[in-house]
Amino acid sequence: MVALCCGLGVVGAVMGDSPSADGTPSRAAEVAASSPGPTQSSSTVAPATKAPSPVKAAPSEPPATGPKVYQIGDKVRGGDFEFTVKGLKCGISQVGDSFLNQKAQGSFCRVTITVKNVTKSAHLFHADGTVTAQDASGREYDADGEAGIYGNRDGRGFLDEINPGNSVSANVFFDVPKGTKLKTITFDAGLLTLAKDAVVTL
Repeated sequence: MVALCCGLGVVGAVMGDSPSADGTPSRAAEVAASSPGPTQSSSTVAPATKAPSPVKAAPSEPPATGPKVYQIGDKVRGGDFEFTVKGLKCGISQVGDSFLNQKAQGSFCRVTITVKNVTKSAHLFHADGTVTAQDASGREYDADGEAGIYGNRDGRGFLDEINPGNSVSANVFFDVPKGTKLKTITFDAGLLTLAKDAVVTL
């Protein structure tokens, strides 16, 4: 009797694991299906490295601009006047005539200029102290006022009172060492003005 009960139990267990006649899975199969399978180990993915931002180039500064360069024949503003250099001649040993003259210590360079009053009132022009010359070595020469008296008719360039809109032409003389070549002429704008000095390249 005991053997018969045990045999029936074994048969029931085997039949319990088998699918039913209508194809429905057994309880054991359902439990197996609902149990999670082994977790698949995912490979470790390295975080993406962010590309460095391109370095923005600093905005280039505009090239520094120097003073405007003027040439012979250009009209340049110097203080109350507008100057125009007309010509240059060096190697002059004496100015004036046979009776009234001035001899150079070295030799004279004569610069012919036109001076125009561009303001609304009369102004006094005197070449000595207003016009200077420079050579290639950077040496600066003052105008020779006495040579200017002998080298100009009617004393032009020496304490000229010029009314608004009027202009005068004058020869300005520089006593320089023999053989010296002048490089630039500078017109002083004066102390009582914000204007800059004007430089003419010869």
